[in-house]
Amino acid sequence: MSGAERIARLHIRLDDAEPVIWRRVEVPLTASLKGLHDVIQAVMLFEDYHLFEFRVGERRYAVPNPEWDLGWETYAARNVRIGALIERGVNAFAYTYDFGDDWRHSITVEGVVDADPALEYPRFVEGERRAPPEDVGGVPGFENFLEAMAKPRHPEHRQVKQWYGGRFDPGDIARDAINQRIAKLVRRRTLGKAGFLKSQNRQH
Repeated sequence: MSGAERIARLHIRLDDAEPVIWRRVEVPLTASLKGLHDVIQAVMLFEDYHLFEFRVGERRYAVPNPEWDLGWETYAARNVRIGALIERGVNAFAYTYDFGDDWRHSITVEGVVDADPALEYPRFVEGERRAPPEDVGGVPGFENFLEAMAKPRHPEHRQVKQWYGGRFDPGDIARDAINQRIAKLVRRRTLGKAGFLKSQNRQH
């Protein structure tokens, strides 16, 4: 890896959840917003079943889809790099996943640093609390789910446990599962870089 590579450190917070659910990640400035979507899916343990969008000021970045864009001008998330946003002075923006459950996230750029040649990126740094399971019904549904899951005598306890497929520990962020998912993104990036270098070498 080139020592000149630059990395953005980002803080991702799930809005409206109490206690706070957050993650800190490091991603290359060359990563696109679509790449950041993949990182958020990995660290929040979402399943990428649903649509998403980023809001940067007045601009909307997503996967353009005339059926869903409803007259809004939508820019392709895969065509904008995080580094380009930071160069424009952007230090905070929003990400929404699943317009039904409406998981809104606040993303803050905490800093830009040189990549550590001993590490691989993207990288999960730290975080707190398990993110909600897919299709739980937004923040109110998640609160009901947690209450029913925590109380064995709750009338819906057996039902939610069966629906989820086991216990849900809100304090356990499942670091191993997150790191496995991030490792897949690292591998994909490494293969992509190798393919790019190979194509460059063919041209010379």
